[in-house]
Amino acid sequence: MILPEIHQHADGLVLALKVTPKAKKNGITGVHEGQLKVSVTAVPEKGKANTAVVKLLASELKLTRGQLEIIRGETSPQKQVRIGGISADDLAARLRQLLGM
Repeated sequence: MILPEIHQHADGLVLALKVTPKAKKNGITGVHEGQLKVSVTAVPEKGKANTAVVKLLASELKLTRGQLEIIRGETSPQKQVRIGGISADDLAARLRQLLGM
């Protein structure tokens, strides 16, 4: 399995996501075409799924919610999240552990 793409941003790092709302359970399910695949049970209404994505990523990557911000794709399953306060190497290590690599 290949890690999702991590890009440098002026305020941290950017991670591309492929989000599936209204899933049976919350979780990170793998990587597809350079995007981290994330499933949430929340519905895509009034930002509920976006809030669930941030909460899930913060928990799984051992970050605070304040370190994460969706910067692109608010209404799309293709999203980009900005991650602050962590190095690219540390984020890659956490993703490897999370994905069982």
